[in-house]
Amino acid sequence: MDRKQEANPGHLSVNLTVAGMNCAACATRVERELQQLEGVEAAAVNFGTEQASVEYDGNQVGVPDLRRAVVNAGYEVVDEEEELQDRKQAAIKSQGRTLAAVSGFFLPLFILEMGSMAGLPLPRFLSFEHYPRQVGTIHLFLVLPVMWIGRRIYFDGVRALLRGGPNMFSLISIGTIAAFVFSLYGLLSMTFGNAATFQTYFPAVSTILTLVFLGRYLEALSRNRAGDAMRSLMDLQPRTATLLSGGQERTIPAGDIEVGDHLRVRPGENIPVDGEVADGHSAVDESMVTGESMPVTKDAGDAVIGGSINGRGMLVVRARRVGKDTVLAQMARMVEEAQRGKAPIAHLADVVSRYFVPAVLAIALLAGGAWLLFGPGLAFALKIFVAVLIIACPCALGLATPVAIMVGTGQGARMGILVKSAQALEAARQLDTIVLDKTGTITEGRPKVVDLVGFDGYTEEQILCYAGSLELGSEHPVATALVQCARDRGGDMMPVKGFEATPGQGARGRINGIEIAVGNEVMMQGISTSTAQREEAGKMASAGKTAVWVAMDGRIVGLIGVADALRESSAADIGNLKKLGLEIVMLTGDNRNPAAAIASQVGIDRVEAEVLPADKAGVIRSLQSRGRRVGMVGDGINDAPALAQADVGFAVAAGTDVAIESADMVLMRNRLSYVSRALMLSRAVVRTIRQNLFWAFLYNAAGIPIAAGLLYALGVPVLLSPMLASVAMAFSSVSVIGNALRLKRIGPD
Repeated sequence: MDRKQEANPGHLSVNLTVAGMNCAACATRVERELQQLEGVEAAAVNFGTEQASVEYDGNQVGVPDLRRAVVNAGYEVVDEEEELQDRKQAAIKSQGRTLAAVSGFFLPLFILEMGSMAGLPLPRFLSFEHYPRQVGTIHLFLVLPVMWIGRRIYFDGVRALLRGGPNMFSLISIGTIAAFVFSLYGLLSMTFGNAATFQTYFPAVSTILTLVFLGRYLEALSRNRAGDAMRSLMDLQPRTATLLSGGQERTIPAGDIEVGDHLRVRPGENIPVDGEVADGHSAVDESMVTGESMPVTKDAGDAVIGGSINGRGMLVVRARRVGKDTVLAQMARMVEEAQRGKAPIAHLADVVSRYFVPAVLAIALLAGGAWLLFGPGLAFALKIFVAVLIIACPCALGLATPVAIMVGTGQGARMGILVKSAQALEAARQLDTIVLDKTGTITEGRPKVVDLVGFDGYTEEQILCYAGSLELGSEHPVATALVQCARDRGGDMMPVKGFEATPGQGARGRINGIEIAVGNEVMMQGISTSTAQREEAGKMASAGKTAVWVAMDGRIVGLIGVADALRESSAADIGNLKKLGLEIVMLTGDNRNPAAAIASQVGIDRVEAEVLPADKAGVIRSLQSRGRRVGMVGDGINDAPALAQADVGFAVAAGTDVAIESADMVLMRNRLSYVSRALMLSRAVVRTIRQNLFWAFLYNAAGIPIAAGLLYALGVPVLLSPMLASVAMAFSSVSVIGNALRLKRIGPD
């Protein structure tokens, strides 16, 4: 159970793990029971992940009330601390044992029923045709243990029916009990009455129940496989670590690591926590965390990610983030949140499931009653009634969406893409425009001084010294470049008074009594510039450099050309985005000319330049107002409003926490190829969901009329027996899950 408190002290949210749900109708019943509580603002139950997400007013209702509502609905709340995965493994083993026990009684009955049809040399006294009473009695004694083993089906089905929320087990219970009672009545009539023979449905009852257990066992195995991606990620976290303390080594549990601890990581070992290399040199495999296949070289001072695998070198790692703060833990938390949610497309299945089971009951009664009145007789009508109930079990509908999301988000995590919500996963498929922040996204994000021009007798060293001293108080990448260049040239930093930064323009202050201004052309408004100075700035801009003006006491004394190198992969990655049918827009605060030069090098046609940080979200809104579905890629604090405004925000994991919190997807590497991966993953998941829903709806739409005898009534000699209906029902859910598992084939490339 995971509980969070929002900004409103009374507004709370909680995630409950609900055990015992058998189909989408069960999830709908739990959802309805929770929503009826006073103080519950919203409740969504995900059958695939067994999670109930509830938002509620803590002043009116509490978690114990929510748990009681789940129990009142007929299900169980399981604490996550009780190792949900262990419970699932135990359930799989239990279902396997149950299936084996049921099969021990089903197989002899199946051989008795189908042996003569298959040409098996059965003794005459085991022929139902010649000895119906004796063989019928054997049938009875073989079906009773199966029904006893499956008694939970009847308890759950009847209880759900009495509470007004019939589910899959309700349909099976009604159908098999009706068939059993009819067969038992016929056997008793023959034994104690005058009947010469009777119609036995005992084998059908045994077959239906056995196939239910087989289907649930296969479904449990498949659903367990759906979570393999996240389990494999969490398995990367080692259980122990080697702590260096006082010159000694000792092994400690990974949970005991504290920030600042020095840990020795030997070749081939998993790095236990996030940190930085304190000593050593190696190549680290981060593929399971970032999706990058090539090992990354690590030296002293480089950051390392917990769970990544050390290569051949020996490393000493200083712990920086431990426990729930590690990248791996955050990845797991984000993916779990996404898997708990519902994509908008899932609500169609929810609406259908709510009315589906009552509708099936009504159809079965109408079809059975019609054939009873106008058909061959009671036995035929009962066959129709049971077949309709069995064929229409709504498991496939309930699993169509959540299993695809579960597999898709897990596979995304393995590819280095963290999806924070199911809604974002679906929305990404609809994007037609991608807005890219220039610095750090298209470029390396590390501008360097590449050109210097002095005016009025000022030397390059003087200009750098004054500009670097002033920008020492700024965190802008261009300011960092100026400071670094000044230091590299041996300049002494001078104290600054009255420092004032203007976002998107530059900074000003006083050094040794001189008024200094450093920034773009807008910053220099009111200061006269000569033709030669403007021409020099134009040359820099046309070469793709950012021209930084330096003014002293109201006159221009120098120009500094700053350039941010393109990422080697940017042009190819942007080309791939275009192939996906997307319009690419570059968004930057730089002057238009250098921005246009960068854009032309990577194949971007549309540039929004000289945009202040506060106006970035406005650019997104402008695009949306023209009907565009916009994705925004950024990594800085100034990108956060735009990321939040976009239909889907993509933040880089190496970016600021504010940007990551504002985004819908987190990319583990600052490469545009990850955006393409995310879009292809989204399209594949939504395509799979639609396939699942289509086949689930088609399966029921086609199966119910056939089971009801519509074709038979029209003169086509086709009927769906209860046994064939149970086979189809058992494998419908497995087929939906199997289709979703194909998403695991999606790779990084």
